[in-house]
Amino acid sequence: MVGNGAPHDIPPPAAALRRARWAISLVFLVHGSVTGSFATRVPWIQEHTGIGAGQLGLALAFPAIGASLAMPLAGRISHRFGARTALRGLLALWTLSLILPALSPGLYTLCPALLVYGASAGMSDVAMNALGVATEDRLGRSIMSGLHGMWSLGALLGSAAGTVAAHAGTDARLHLGATALLLTLAGALACGGVLDLRGAADAPAPPRFALPPKSALVIGAVGFCAVFAEGASLDWSAVYLRDVLGTGAGPAAASTTAFACTMAAARLAGDRVVARFGPVRTVRCGGILATAGGLLVVAAPHPVVAMAGFALVGLGIAVVVPLAFAAAGRSGPAPSQAISGVATITYTSGLIAPSTIGGIAQATSLTMSFGLVTVLAAGVIVGARVLRLPSLPAPAATAEARAATELPAAAENSATAEAPPQP
Repeated sequence: MVGNGAPHDIPPPAAALRRARWAISLVFLVHGSVTGSFATRVPWIQEHTGIGAGQLGLALAFPAIGASLAMPLAGRISHRFGARTALRGLLALWTLSLILPALSPGLYTLCPALLVYGASAGMSDVAMNALGVATEDRLGRSIMSGLHGMWSLGALLGSAAGTVAAHAGTDARLHLGATALLLTLAGALACGGVLDLRGAADAPAPPRFALPPKSALVIGAVGFCAVFAEGASLDWSAVYLRDVLGTGAGPAAASTTAFACTMAAARLAGDRVVARFGPVRTVRCGGILATAGGLLVVAAPHPVVAMAGFALVGLGIAVVVPLAFAAAGRSGPAPSQAISGVATITYTSGLIAPSTIGGIAQATSLTMSFGLVTVLAAGVIVGARVLRLPSLPAPAATAEARAATELPAAAENSATAEAPPQP
């Protein structure tokens, strides 16, 4: 950031904030790339460990368990080491843990490997979202949707590279090992530019484990509805087109890819929409689109209609989770605790959505399952008002307000030393 600490070497606050915005964007890209890379090699891992479908389902529950257990620790780690150092360490743990599942010879080693994988995912997720909210505060404009769009883009890039590796018959230990090293390096470089927030010297450390505040529970409920619709659509859209509408395997798989691309594009463009219409109106309109999409899926007489319905669901729910994290980060005096609460709820939703859809389909029909998705999408409309955000300060005012604390810290080759953002 600074060469020898001379005043003329210190970049202006506005430039530092722009660099921090791009740095945290790259962090989200790296985080998503790990998820996309792992997902494509699950079949190889199953074959390599010699486990059946039921055992694989059990093992794949461990990432969510690990994330839920470890997320509350993220705030304490950030308080102890500072936001930048904590994120650098947690992100490196996450990227390096990518290789662990591929090295596991059987179920009894795969489950602990996935527990570590999920725990590091959850802690780094909380840390990067807290920094995303802090960066948004200082910029004075919405960026959370775009950050999650970068995560989705990273997941697409990781899955594309994984698909190529799988098609070429590359050993997953080689593929995931090389990917882990590359993403660790990229993550370390990206973390060098993020804001370095520190709690006040006399501020008490966050508790190791604590129940999320009530505000996070309400906000998390809206995120739960959105993530449930997302998880159900991603995992079951291809099956729905194949089994309900008789579509071939190719077009059915294309519907899942189209859904993921729609979500990524909507998130990348979402900040402009939020800036113009505000978070509540944006989420409410998104809920209307997602509900309409669910109705199209349920009533679809033709695969094209169902594909359009899934696209509307993706478009409608795309910005909900980013705005839920932003609202949680400003909902009380403990941003990391609130964000970890919302993250735990959304992770839980993503965990139970696929199995719930399958259970309902087994008892009734897949069409009835997506009736539930439609109802939950309508819940986003009802709960949109809880995502109302306080007005963000103007960028110029933010820069001036932070300059006094940022510049001395920069002169010492460190970043800002401030308390976590308050609502």
